[in-house]
Amino acid sequence: MSFQDKVVLVTGATSGIGRITAMAFAAKGARVVLSGRRVEDGRAAVSEIEKAGGTAIFVAADVTKESEVRALVEATTARFGRLDIAFNNAGVEWSGPLETASEGDYRRVFDTNVFSVIASMKYEVPVMRRTGGGVILNTSSIAGHIGMADTSLYIAAKHAVEGLTKSAALELAKHGIRVNSVAPAAIETPMFDRFAGNDRAKYDYLKSMHPIGRLGKPEDIANAALFLCSEQASFITGTSLLVDGGFTAQ
Repeated sequence: MSFQDKVVLVTGATSGIGRITAMAFAAKGARVVLSGRRVEDGRAAVSEIEKAGGTAIFVAADVTKESEVRALVEATTARFGRLDIAFNNAGVEWSGPLETASEGDYRRVFDTNVFSVIASMKYEVPVMRRTGGGVILNTSSIAGHIGMADTSLYIAAKHAVEGLTKSAALELAKHGIRVNSVAPAAIETPMFDRFAGNDRAKYDYLKSMHPIGRLGKPEDIANAALFLCSEQASFITGTSLLVDGGFTAQ
């Protein structure tokens, strides 16, 4: 899979899945725009890509704010002139009994996990249409396919991402834009660490729920993301690729 000279935008790129996937795209020849809120971490990732011979820039943005999403896409086209691939990956976790969920919790989870995807596609699509098409990949989760106790807001948000992905794929197919989602299970990232709460018993329990015998790694998702965004997946749109170590097959 070569992405030579393709322009790729990755949100939530300062750590975890986003950072590793951005680096994977760059290693395959893409010109990558990394975005997130943590400027120091973003610039460090760009430096690492450049040291490896890749091309990348960092654009700070809070994707829960439409004006900053618009500015992010504008900065991408100002620097590289086009946008071929967008990995809408920013997200946050939430857990707890449903009756403890506050309006603030709801706004934080849905603004980050759902509205950011809507806003991102809103500004990515016109740019892609001008150059004849492109690929959009949204980060979902196994939480978008199943129900789980004590994670209701997160489950609801990821189900929304799945619906958005399918609807956008149907709407944009005629414009040469493919839209898919990647749905990880538990992946060893800072987000998972926050969810597990440094509780070894909880960590071991979650690990045991994956028939393959381990938690996922960011590289597992990066590999899936690159495939879905490549020409090898040119007949795939409107689908969700579960990368879950067999979790949902049980």
